[in-house]
Amino acid sequence: MSEINSSAFGAGENSGGPSETAEQTTWGVGPWQGEWPADAGTPDEPNPDSLLDPELLLNGDTRNVLDQYRYWKMEAIIASLDQRRHKYHVAIENWQHDLNIGSIVRTANAFLAAEVHIIGNRRWNRRGAMVTDRYQHVRHHPTVEDFVEWCKTAGDEGQALPIIAIDNVPGCKKIEEYPLPENCVLLFGQEGPGLSEAAIDSSEVVLEISQFGSTRSINASAAAAITMHQWVMQHVFGHKL
Repeated sequence: MSEINSSAFGAGENSGGPSETAEQTTWGVGPWQGEWPADAGTPDEPNPDSLLDPELLLNGDTRNVLDQYRYWKMEAIIASLDQRRHKYHVAIENWQHDLNIGSIVRTANAFLAAEVHIIGNRRWNRRGAMVTDRYQHVRHHPTVEDFVEWCKTAGDEGQALPIIAIDNVPGCKKIEEYPLPENCVLLFGQEGPGLSEAAIDSSEVVLEISQFGSTRSINASAAAAITMHQWVMQHVFGHKL
C-alpha cells in the first residue's frame, strides 16, 4: 500500500476534509467533503493501493479508532499497528466461557499487546471487545500444554517467552515490586476459580496485585488492565524496579 500525505486530511474550504459533525470524534466522522485526497483516487476510480477506504470516504467513518486512522482500510490499520506492537503477550484461560475475555482483548488493543492467546474453549464472548478484536491478533490454544509448547520458541529470536502468571495464591510475589521482562506472556485465569494448577505450574512466577479492601480478589479484566499498564510503565515510561 502507498503512503499518505497527512496534509491531505487538513480541513478547509479548498483542501477538503471530514465533514462537520456534532458527534464526538470517538463516534465517528461523516463523509469526506470536497476533493478526495490525491492518494485515494476519485469516487469513480478509487485507488486500490491507497490506505484509504473508498466506502468510508463516501459514507463516513463511525468506527472507534484514533483520528489518525480515520477513513483507513482495516488491513492498513492492522499493518500500521504491527510496525510498533509491544513485546509482551496476553493469555487467558477459557474453560467456562469467561465473559471477561472481550474486555481483556479490548485492553490488549489499547496497550498494543503483541498478541492475545485464548487457552481452552475456542469460542469466547466478543461483545466486550467492542470490535477491537479485528485489529488485535488473537491465537487459540486448546490446552495449557499446547500454549506452553508455543511459548518455548515464541521470542523475537526463537527464544522462550517467560510466562508471568497473575493470581493471589500462596507463594506469589507483589507485582508492584517485580521487574517484568520486556519479552513475556502475562497469563490470567478465569473469573472465580482463577488459574488452573497446570497454568501455575508452567509459570516462571506468580504475581499478585496488592489490594486494601475487604474483597479477596478483583475482576479478571481489571487485573489484566492493571498488569498491562504496569508493563507499559516499566518498559515505555522507564519506571524501572
